[in-house]
Amino acid sequence: MGYSDNAVRVQIYTAIIAYVTVAIMKEKLKIKHTNYEILQVLSITLLTKIQIQQLFQENYLQDFKELKGNQLILL
Repeated sequence: MGYSDNAVRVQIYTAIIAYVTVAIMKEKLKIKHTNYEILQVLSITLLTKIQIQQLFQENYLQDFKELKGNQLILL
């Protein structure tokens, strides 16, 4: 993205919209994880066809944590 006033505004508005969307989803679905954890899960499973409620079930999150440990670390 750029550094113009308009580009910075778009970046700020996008961040606010993302944060508010996650906060609303967390409240409505009674998710007990932090906003940061929710954003991490959503960023990795963005193109996965699975319901949001299933993403945050304990057995699915355990599989997610195991996969996360096996990822290649880029330097």
